[in-house]
Amino acid sequence: MNELEILWRLGLALVLSSVIGIEREVGQKSAGLRTYTLVGVGAAVFMLVSTYGFRDVLANPHTVLDPSRVAAQIVSGIGFIGGGIIFVRRDTVRGLTTAAGVWVTAGVGMACGGDLPLLAVSTTLIYLVVAFVYPFLLRMLPRSRFAPSDLRLVYIDGQGLLREALVQCARRGFSISDLEIKREQDGAHNGHPRQVTVDLEIRGQGSVTDLASELNELDGVVSVHAGDANEFAY
Repeated sequence: MNELEILWRLGLALVLSSVIGIEREVGQKSAGLRTYTLVGVGAAVFMLVSTYGFRDVLANPHTVLDPSRVAAQIVSGIGFIGGGIIFVRRDTVRGLTTAAGVWVTAGVGMACGGDLPLLAVSTTLIYLVVAFVYPFLLRMLPRSRFAPSDLRLVYIDGQGLLREALVQCARRGFSISDLEIKREQDGAHNGHPRQVTVDLEIRGQGSVTDLASELNELDGVVSVHAGDANEFAY
């Protein structure tokens, strides 16, 4: 088979892995469009090389190759990438969703390289359903008061907003199990006041989304982001 005849599989891997990467990029995750695209395209290239790269060697009747060995090595390699993404802080595991996304993207690329376009497209659609529909289902499930959630608050420094935010959390029945403050190093610049980013790990049975909306109404708050502690910012 001519190389030009198999390039469409690489192009399909590029498109599908980019779709997954765009979803992560929109969510401002640490592994975004470029990472996911490269993982998918790389997996497709390895599969294509495994399938078509040794035809001259196979011309010898005494030579036998197992193309599935390369696929197995792709899975092992992606496992190392996923292991580097996941880390534990105290009793919270982070990066699981990102690692799983990278794993699925590699599978999509392998399906493209293995001449299984319908499987690749279907897997991408399933990923999008999980990414966009499942969050709504999660909000409908009852929450444990011990389940951690993360809240990222960005506000203007010097207005006592952190104290007010903590009061609002307490009013809604949330307890603070961890807090991290990051201030801009350069202070005010270009006429803009210095901003402070605070990452809060909160626990409670209330609605984190409602809490975030309430905090977002405070004067001086730049942005508020709420999410599951196991995937926040990853």
